[in-house]
Amino acid sequence: MLAEEFDDQTKHLKTIGDLEHLLGRATTTMGFRYFALMHHVDTAEGPGPSLRLHNYPSAFSSWFDENRYGRLDPVHRACHRTTKGFRWAHVAAMIDLGRTDHEIFERARQEGIGNGFTVPAHVPGESRGSCSFAVSDTHDVPEDWLPVAQLIGVSAFETARRLALPGGPDGGPLRLTARQRDCVIWAARGKTDWEIGQILGLSKETVRQHLKQARERYGIQKRSQLAVRALYDGIISFGDVLDS
Repeated sequence: MLAEEFDDQTKHLKTIGDLEHLLGRATTTMGFRYFALMHHVDTAEGPGPSLRLHNYPSAFSSWFDENRYGRLDPVHRACHRTTKGFRWAHVAAMIDLGRTDHEIFERARQEGIGNGFTVPAHVPGESRGSCSFAVSDTHDVPEDWLPVAQLIGVSAFETARRLALPGGPDGGPLRLTARQRDCVIWAARGKTDWEIGQILGLSKETVRQHLKQARERYGIQKRSQLAVRALYDGIISFGDVLDS
């Protein structure tokens, strides 16, 4: 079965380029022309870890980025409504479509991208994402392959996370120092840097540095995201946060 073969082969991949090649082959085998695996972020937002892997026509991709449609794209917004793969033809029934949404669909058709199927990806502490498969504007979505596309989309996104996001090619969770972990716990409990310093016997600036370094390890900018990521990785527990 293609999905089982794909999942087995992803376990041996070492680079994001390897995944791109494997995903391209699977896309073709299923009867699709295009794939797009990405976090739903604005590419002009600045530094931060995010996934972006696709073979869409360059003209469409450039136009999409120039207009900063990463968060506004109707398919991306429809992902907020479900955890199961969906056909693009069903997006209008999932969200209200405006003029910009119709413009995006029309521009895609002009560049040769027709209908598609998208598998949402919701990972705590990360931007929402998805893995999409699309046909050209002259072909129909291969209905019989959609269950397989669902499985491959999930496997591909998780593999991309393992290869490209902080944590390294082994895909293991990041490790914080003991002091960083302590600071994250107290920050999650709502304490200020000064209060954390008083509790741990550290200066306010030292606490600030510990939290800054923890954010840098995760590649995130917001303090509020630290607890979510640390909880997801098992570095801290809900008991740590609630035992106040």
